Amino acid sequence: MSNIKKINHVAIVVADIEQALGFWRDQLGLPLEHIEEVPSQSSKVAFLPVGEGEVELVQPTNPETGLGKYLEKRGEGMHHLCVEVNDIEGMLKLLKAKGVRMIDEDPHDLPGRRMAFIHPKSANGVLVELYELVD
Repeated sequence: MSNIKKINHVAIVVADIEQALGFWRDQLGLPLEHIEEVPSQSSKVAFLPVGEGEVELVQPTNPETGLGKYLEKRGEGMHHLCVEVNDIEGMLKLLKAKGVRMIDEDPHDLPGRRMAFIHPKSANGVLVELYELVD
């Protein structure tokens, strides 16, 4: 059975990671674990651990992508909530059977993880990411 394990991260879309770190790291005091380029998502991400989860600052690297257009239209702020699951394939099957509208019908494979997005129209206006850690 597919289960949600925990909130993995909250993603904040930002125009400039270095500027945003002025608040999240320097003023609020969250430690910066690392910054990573994610070419498959046309973004750069800063990872700031908090307890068992993270705050992720996400900067689009291409203004023509969905993330770039989101930033242009809505400005900086919360982008999505990510929940970690133990079986992403099973969770996708379960959600589809319940009529949940998906952005991704199949998971995307990235190093160490698999991910898929639920459409905000099915989640009270919140973009939800499903995330499975893999070896």
